[in-house]
Amino acid sequence: MRIRSAVTGALAVAAALPAAAGASPESDLGNALGHDMRAAGRESGSVVRDETTGKRLFAWNAGAARILASNTKLFTLGATLAKRGPHGTIATRAMAAHALRPGGVVKGNLYLVGGGDPTFGSQSFVDSHYGGGHMTVERLADKLYAAGLRAVRGHVVGDESLFDSLRGGPSTGYRASRDDEGPLTGLVYNHGLTSSGYFQSDPPSYAAARFGSALEGRGISVGKSPASGRAPSGAAELARVRSLPMNRIAELTGKPSDNYFAEILAKGIGGGTTSGGAHTIVSFAKQRGAAVTLHDGSGLSHDNKASPRAVVRYLLEERSEPEAQALFGALPIAGVDGTLAHRMTSGYAHHNCRAKTGTLNGVSALSGYCRSRSNHILFFSILMNGQSSDSYAHSIQDDMAQHMAGYKG
Repeated sequence: MRIRSAVTGALAVAAALPAAAGASPESDLGNALGHDMRAAGRESGSVVRDETTGKRLFAWNAGAARILASNTKLFTLGATLAKRGPHGTIATRAMAAHALRPGGVVKGNLYLVGGGDPTFGSQSFVDSHYGGGHMTVERLADKLYAAGLRAVRGHVVGDESLFDSLRGGPSTGYRASRDDEGPLTGLVYNHGLTSSGYFQSDPPSYAAARFGSALEGRGISVGKSPASGRAPSGAAELARVRSLPMNRIAELTGKPSDNYFAEILAKGIGGGTTSGGAHTIVSFAKQRGAAVTLHDGSGLSHDNKASPRAVVRYLLEERSEPEAQALFGALPIAGVDGTLAHRMTSGYAHHNCRAKTGTLNGVSALSGYCRSRSNHILFFSILMNGQSSDSYAHSIQDDMAQHMAGYKG
């Protein structure tokens, strides 16, 4: 699918203004962008390519690798969407040592087995934060009741064994942190948060307890206290619920730049570890012609690097892939939503640019595409390192986006 068809209707064409006399549109654009990049400092780089004509319109320190910050998520989302499919889902399952017997009694434990769904949780949380869905403990309890379950003699056991038990990424020494936005686990429940908003100290046990409460609320008795553990080999599946489709999960990750979702997704395609996820994503980027160095899936690590040229090459390659619509649909729209909701709220860029932001200490990034006044699609990457002010960096990036969206070549 060409990007032009993938984004049709998503961007409005801005009204035309008279072009400056005496200079070509390309030289005007290059001069304007060059002025901005000089202000960005020598540790910054940028590339702009016209996807419609194939021309490179601007390059500034294009080949030097820079810290990506949350531009890392461009690669994480692309790899995840390619592996799972834009309409793929992730299952969370209820399992027992044996199939359900007559009388509706599970004599041993009932296992809540996580599949790495970052959106799994309670119905109230899912409705409030994700706009609804059936990936909830209540829905799973309903399915079990409909299947005839009436009693669990043993424990309800939370099983997070799909992933390792490290709660954070390399930037925090693999400990849960505020930057990760929750403790990483293969059995996510309500973004890893308690009802009071604190981090869950034992995610699988916490999820098991909430599931047990949902069962009891439907008249299914539970004999013993919730616990954490692993479902036995050969356990029978009694019921399952499925996540939102991956294109929606990509939106929930990309638009607000959710670090927690990104790390869960990376582990999910990397054999359950952060390092495995990073390796998988790097290999995927290489297949798309981009050389990238990654240590996590969210961009929290300062060791995640790529050149602006590599980022743009990757985006250009992605435009014809099956996941293109989902990937580009996960990018914030200038002045409309996500991390760009309050930036570029007027001017040519408003509504006409979609881009992934990135912010770390000393780092600011913006990469994506703009639809220009001539109805061309301009792909760009602006990677700014050595920054002392986020607001100043944003002002430079926003000015560059306005010039790109106003380009009439």
